[in-house]
Amino acid sequence: MTNQTTLRLMQLVSPALPVGAYAYSQGLETAVERGWVSDEADARDWILGLMDHSLCHLDVPVFARIYRGFAADDKAAVLAWSELLRACRETAELQAEDHHLGAALARLLDELDVPGASTWVDHPARSFATLFAMAAVHWQIPLADAVSGYVWAWAENQVAAAIKLVPLGQTAGQRILSDVTVELPEMMERGLELEDSAIGAIAPALAMASALHEVQYSRLFRS
Repeated sequence: MTNQTTLRLMQLVSPALPVGAYAYSQGLETAVERGWVSDEADARDWILGLMDHSLCHLDVPVFARIYRGFAADDKAAVLAWSELLRACRETAELQAEDHHLGAALARLLDELDVPGASTWVDHPARSFATLFAMAAVHWQIPLADAVSGYVWAWAENQVAAAIKLVPLGQTAGQRILSDVTVELPEMMERGLELEDSAIGAIAPALAMASALHEVQYSRLFRS
């Protein structure tokens, strides 16, 4: 990447990106409350497990197809894959999270003069992946780097949630992120190689934790 595209990717993955990702734990809060995740090792296994069984087999290949759709100005492909991603979010909270983050990023990109971003603010198929891919194409961030950034942003948010919820120390969080840096390239490569027929996440614990979170008595996070 050129220096400008590197900086644009850093902007997209920054915790300062004003989309509200910090408010969501994606079921991790319930996993901690239920005792499924109780220490650093459990948190590592939860985060890396979801990277492998969920993001690698769903978000990564779909993100790649949305990215290529934007690059080719193929609106039908962008819409079809965005709708598939929405359909694969198994609970109301996971769908609401994707809609909120997607709308927030669409509004931000519109303010940053990214063409077409405004049309996604209220689009029923909006998602964070869709708008992240739009920004990556507009700013000429290569696909592999954009995918790495997308997964890294997700992992960093999960680690931040684990630090608060388990709780973990900051150093423990960095150890988990160090493991993410080791595992991410191979997972990403596998995800990018998937055929259309092989796309789909298998993460029943995530679905159960997210559904249980909807009725959890005391909550810090919105998912």
